[in-house]
Amino acid sequence: MNNQDKEYPLTIFFWIKYILLAVLGCFFLIFGIHILIGAYRLNDPFSFVLTFFASNFVILISATLIFVFIHRMIISYRSSKRQGTPE
Repeated sequence: MNNQDKEYPLTIFFWIKYILLAVLGCFFLIFGIHILIGAYRLNDPFSFVLTFFASNFVILISATLIFVFIHRMIISYRSSKRQGTPE
């Protein structure tokens, strides 16, 4: 089964859920960027390395989740347009 063949239901709860999850992912992306900026203000090299890699991990995971949520919304929207169902 292709990713493009997957169908997700287009209910109001679907859109609310995925929009809220995307916004939450954006919050963690911004939070990770703030941690990364704060890592450069540290004086201890060990703390810098730990904080640097932790912030990059948070940024990587949140950016991936944002991509997945938006991708699922796009797939659902396109499949609903193809089937001619109302939004």
